Amino acid sequence: MTEAELEGVLSAPTTAVVAALGRVAGDILIVGVGGKMGPSLARLAVRASEAAGVERRVIGVSRFSAEATREALEASGVHTVACDLFDRHAVDRLPDAPNVVYMVGRKFGTGADQPATWATNAYLPGLVAERFAGSRIVAFSTGNVYPLSPVSGLGPAEDAAVGPIGEYAQAALARERVLEFFSRRNRTPMAILRLNYAIEPRYGVLRDIADRVFAGQPIDLATGFVNVIWQRDANAIALRALERCAVPPFVLNVTGVPAIAVRDLAAAFAERFGVEPRLEGVESATALLSNASRCREVFGEPPVSIDEMVDRVAAWMAVGGRSLNRATHFEEREGRF
Repeated sequence: MTEAELEGVLSAPTTAVVAALGRVAGDILIVGVGGKMGPSLARLAVRASEAAGVERRVIGVSRFSAEATREALEASGVHTVACDLFDRHAVDRLPDAPNVVYMVGRKFGTGADQPATWATNAYLPGLVAERFAGSRIVAFSTGNVYPLSPVSGLGPAEDAAVGPIGEYAQAALARERVLEFFSRRNRTPMAILRLNYAIEPRYGVLRDIADRVFAGQPIDLATGFVNVIWQRDANAIALRALERCAVPPFVLNVTGVPAIAVRDLAAAFAERFGVEPRLEGVESATALLSNASRCREVFGEPPVSIDEMVDRVAAWMAVGGRSLNRATHFEEREGRF
């Protein structure tokens, strides 16, 4: 499979997202489109809109430090706008859109520059929420706002107490609080999606585990269970959530259930690669988990199963498919990123 073919898989619209974007009126503006998930979400929005017979602009906003990303999006039918969100005047000049998907966030590098993480995660959401007070906004958050929870259960549901560990997670909770403030103040309908972990063959928890198995490197079992979801399925939920925006924000855990044992994932990749996995330590009694029962009730079971995800990651690696070389650090238990 080529990169272009993989991008096609990651942006293939489901029947449900086509139907949803057929009902949603107006342009869709994606803020932070240049990140790991943004390009495929933008392409998904374009393809689903075309399949629904709806004429709209899908507008991607980013600094576009990589010009190739911008060119590829434009070639896919996405209109692009270069913008430094820390420039308030540039934010004011962004085109109007009744539908906004907010994907901006900073996680890695927090330990070296905490102020930048707080400014990105807690200040910028307010600027965007003010600028698009008359729109509906779907904003990505993270399951890291929850504390570690017992692996014997499903993890925290949306109404459970939050307990962020470390400054990244604290700043992520601040993002949610700022968005909720402006939702209530300006009566802006919003949805906040607490995501963990979206995966695709070039990045994510499964790629992290597969890389270690393939290279014969040890896998620490201390964080012994993870929730994962195929990236396309997470993006489809985000677009469908435009219909669920509310005041105060509709909060949703977005991931797959149940949690999967890291030990089992390592064994699955080892079988496909014909090697023996190197496992170290024992599973702790807690892990970063999320109860996505509400997501399943609202949007149904994610179409891509864990077995399919493992197969796709393994197949991609078998043909030498590249990695984004950005470890998720899913095993981190002290909140240091």
